[in-house]
Amino acid sequence: MMSDRPFRRATDLMEAEIGDELVALEPAKGNCFGFNSVATSVWRALAEPRSFDQLRDALLDEYDVDAEQCSSELRTLLEDMEARGLIEPVP
Repeated sequence: MMSDRPFRRATDLMEAEIGDELVALEPAKGNCFGFNSVATSVWRALAEPRSFDQLRDALLDEYDVDAEQCSSELRTLLEDMEARGLIEPVP
């Protein structure tokens, strides 16, 4: 279950802030990523390993969103970040 396993960053990115958003480059692979404010918050939080529940709770504190919507959108974001090789579960 996603809520039980912590995640961590799987790669180092060169980052530039633009307002409350982040543009990041993965030089080794030549990939560029644009993070909206929520994805930026999650990326910043993952400087240290965090569980789904820890990430969700931090977002609920930061944004005016209900828990069900936050959980659903965070799950989608983490799955996308994992598929792109940006994050990985901690073994």
